[in-house]
Amino acid sequence: MPNLRVLIADGDEALRDRLARTVAELGHDVIARTASLSNVAAVTAAERPDVAIMIVQEGSDQALEMIGRIVREAACPVIAVLDVQNEDFIRQAASKGIFAYLTGGGDPSALQSSIDIVLRRFSEYHDLEGAFGRRAVTERAKGVLMERHGIDEQGAFNMLREEARRTQRKVVDVADAVLASHRLLKKLEPSAGDDPR
Repeated sequence: MPNLRVLIADGDEALRDRLARTVAELGHDVIARTASLSNVAAVTAAERPDVAIMIVQEGSDQALEMIGRIVREAACPVIAVLDVQNEDFIRQAASKGIFAYLTGGGDPSALQSSIDIVLRRFSEYHDLEGAFGRRAVTERAKGVLMERHGIDEQGAFNMLREEARRTQRKVVDVADAVLASHRLLKKLEPSAGDDPR
């Protein structure tokens, strides 16, 4: 496994130091340690970590806010290291975007297992999100073609597929081009009240 760039956030300094030693022991690089919520946005934007480890000593709103910020701004998976088991906090943190949690964080093998799991889940999530996005683009393009040419859904998909084969592009790329040209043509069409002269 390659060296990962790891951000360690929140918790007291002793816990951050202990966790940083564990991360280094695993062969990964600790790119930043921060306790400040306002600093997390700047650090994640500048450093772009592969994984963020969030130390949660209590199930606080500040911790939930920081998890949400890291997930949004770092675009990386977040592991929560908890002092105590708090099922309600874990549910709320999962809704903010954590992909795994563990208690304590001092065991290197447990931490590495969590890192492996979050990287896999994060990748699967983005693959799934991408698949849904591609499908939505294709569905909208089929709708445009159905309306424009008075054909059924299968006929619209066949048009997309044939154009993709002819131009040696992916179906989703052809569908995206159909949507872009449709938006452009709608902007260029005169509205009902416009004088055509």
